Amino acid sequence: MRTRSLLALAGAATALTLTWATPASAASAVLTTGSAGGTAAAVGDTLTAPLASGTTATFYSSATGTSGVKCTGSQFTAQVTGNPTAPGTATESVTAHTFASNTCSSNVTGVLGVNGITINNLPYSATITSAGTLTVSPPSGSVIQATVQLRTLLGTVTCVYQAPGLIGKADNADSSITFTNQQFTKSSGSSLCFANGYFTAKYAPVTDAGARVYVN
Repeated sequence: MRTRSLLALAGAATALTLTWATPASAASAVLTTGSAGGTAAAVGDTLTAPLASGTTATFYSSATGTSGVKCTGSQFTAQVTGNPTAPGTATESVTAHTFASNTCSSNVTGVLGVNGITINNLPYSATITSAGTLTVSPPSGSVIQATVQLRTLLGTVTCVYQAPGLIGKADNADSSITFTNQQFTKSSGSSLCFANGYFTAKYAPVTDAGARVYVN
């Protein structure tokens, strides 16, 4: 009887241990807040991110050059539309991508300043994988488009640039999203508008209601 009682007690203890262990070992969502493997970002949550402190968003005429436009103020806003269990792919809707024109400047010959940069054809759809790859795509039949207004001695010049999509990279070290030399092609504008624009920027931290967002 004593042996059976001890076995029953051991079995109960093992079951209790397994019961407590299950939640701790449960898989996390692709996007979590507070920490890696933390609270899942809910569908409908709004994610925001400014430029990383001390960095600039650049729109240069070549991938290796330094001629073009740069801004020290920019922000994107996205809404979570899907957040499955990791590993997987979360989905978002990019509802806004803004540039503060008073923080933008240009070193293009003949250009006195930047009146504004507007991102058109929003919202864009976005996917982010557990590996940290962010893909931004325009609506079906559309393009990602940036309209840049430059101030010159002859008045305002409007340059329109288009791209089929953008690829970025997420980094949990600082909850950042980085775009590097994403190529846009001029679709309209004067000779002061360079033929290609290469977009580079680092946005951090990405937050959800003030809490940092992590990719799992």
